[in-house]
Amino acid sequence: MTRLFRIIGRCLLPSLLISGGLMAQPLFTQHEEDQPKDYLTAYFHAGRRQALRESMPANSVAVIFAYPTRTFSNDVSYIYHQNPDLYYFSGYKEPHALLLVFSKQQEDSAGNRFDEVLFVQKKNAQMEQWTGKRLGVEGVKSKLGFTTVYNGEDFPKLGIDFSKFDKILMDPFPIDIPDSKWDKADLYELVQYFKTKTGAPDDLSKDKRFDTKTYRKLTAQLREIKTPEELDLLRKAVEISCQGQNEVMKAVHPDMSELEIQGLHEFVHKKYGAEHVGYGSIIGAGENGCILHYETNTKTRVGNDIILMDVGAEYHGYTADVTRTIPAGGKFSEEQRAVYQLVYDAQEAAFKTLKHGSKWADAEMAARKVITEGLVKLGVAKDENEANKYYPHGLGHHIGLDVHDRGTYDKLKKNMVITIEPGIYIPEGSNCDKKWWSIAVRIEDDLLITEKGYELLSHFAPRKIEDIERLIRENSALDDFRLPPLESGKKKGF
Repeated sequence: MTRLFRIIGRCLLPSLLISGGLMAQPLFTQHEEDQPKDYLTAYFHAGRRQALRESMPANSVAVIFAYPTRTFSNDVSYIYHQNPDLYYFSGYKEPHALLLVFSKQQEDSAGNRFDEVLFVQKKNAQMEQWTGKRLGVEGVKSKLGFTTVYNGEDFPKLGIDFSKFDKILMDPFPIDIPDSKWDKADLYELVQYFKTKTGAPDDLSKDKRFDTKTYRKLTAQLREIKTPEELDLLRKAVEISCQGQNEVMKAVHPDMSELEIQGLHEFVHKKYGAEHVGYGSIIGAGENGCILHYETNTKTRVGNDIILMDVGAEYHGYTADVTRTIPAGGKFSEEQRAVYQLVYDAQEAAFKTLKHGSKWADAEMAARKVITEGLVKLGVAKDENEANKYYPHGLGHHIGLDVHDRGTYDKLKKNMVITIEPGIYIPEGSNCDKKWWSIAVRIEDDLLITEKGYELLSHFAPRKIEDIERLIRENSALDDFRLPPLESGKKKGF
C-alpha cells in the first residue's frame, strides 16, 4: 500500500493523521454502471425518515452523528463502517456527517422551509484521489434524494436555534473521536460545535432536554420491523451464510486449521457478493468452542473435534448470524451426538412458541427447560440449577444492520427477523465425567416472524445430525484447490 504524503512548503511529509479519514478505505468508485444494483433506494431512506418524524414528540429534533473513523495501525484505517442509524435514515456511507430530523417544518432566514438537514464532508479532489469519490452536496441531493444539504463546515454558520426545541432526541456522543488538524469540518468539530451551541454536557443524562431513552425506543420500534426491501437483503445475507456453512461441511477434514475454515466461509461470502462479515468469525474446535466469542481461530489442526462455526455474511449492510456445529472427522461421537441432539431438541421447542404476539420469554423458557432437564438426565449436571452454567447466554436477538440489532424484547411481531440459538458448553475441568469435556454445541438459525408462526430463513444449511453427516460425505468444489508450498515454510516456526 502506498502512503499518503502532504506537501507542506518545500517538504514532503507523511501524513499520519488518520482522524481526518485520510487513509480510510475508498467509499465510492468512479463508475456506477459496474456497481451492485440492489442497494436500498433513496425512496426507502426517505420513508424511514418520515416514519421517524411521525413518531417523534411535538417540537423535537432528532440528532444523528456519523461514526468516527478508526485506526488499524499507524497510518492505516479500518474499513469505515457507518452508524447504522445514520445509514438507515439517509443512505449516506461516508464519515464526518450529521443528520437532523425535525418533528415539524422549520424556516430559515431566507424563508426556505425544511424538516430535515444533512451535513456531509466536502468534495475534495486531492483527497478523493486517495480515498475514493465523495458524494458532496450535489451528489447527496441527486442520489440520496435530500433537498436541504450542506457541507459540514456550514453547520456553525446556519444558526439553528436548538434552544427552542422541547426535546433533543439522540444517542450518547460517539466516543474517542479523532481530531484532525487539517480538517475543520470533521466529526470532532461537528460534535464540538453542537455541544457549544446546545450546552450539551458530555454525559447527556445530566440534562433532561437530551432524551436518549426516547431516541432508542423510537429507533428500536422502527428498525425491529423489517420492510420488504430489508427482507430482500437479509434473505440474501442468510442464504450466503448458509452456503458458506454447506461448503465447509463438504470440504472439512481433520488436517484443516481453524483459520483455513474461516477463510473458506469468507471466500464463499465474497464469491456471492457479501462485502463483509457482520462480526468476527467464530471457528472454535473442541475446547475453543466453549469460548462464546472466540475469534482468534489459531488452532492449526482441528483433528476429530467438533467445530462450532458462528459466521455471518454482511450484504449491503445487513448481516446474517448462522451457527452450525459439525464433526471434523465426519461423524459425531456418542457423547457429541447426545449433546447435539439435546441442543437441537431445545431449538425445536423454542420454534414451536414463535408467532406474532408470542413472548420472547416463552421461547427462552421452552429451550432452557429442555437443556437443563436433558443435562441432568445425561448425568452432566446434578440438578437444573447446575445445568444452567452450561447454557450461559440468552436464546436469541434481532438481526439487521447490526448483528445484535436495535429492537424490543417483549412480544414478537410480524416481520421481525430474529435468531434462535441455544447452546451447551462443557469446558475442560467441569464437574462431570471427562468424556463430556470440551464438547461445545450451538445451533443458531435466523427466522422471520409471521402472523401464525415463522419462516426459517436459514433452512439452506442442514441442522439434523444425519443431514450434516451426509453432507460431509459429499465432494466440495474446493477439494481440488491446491496451493504450492511456501519456500519460507521450510524455516522453523512454519
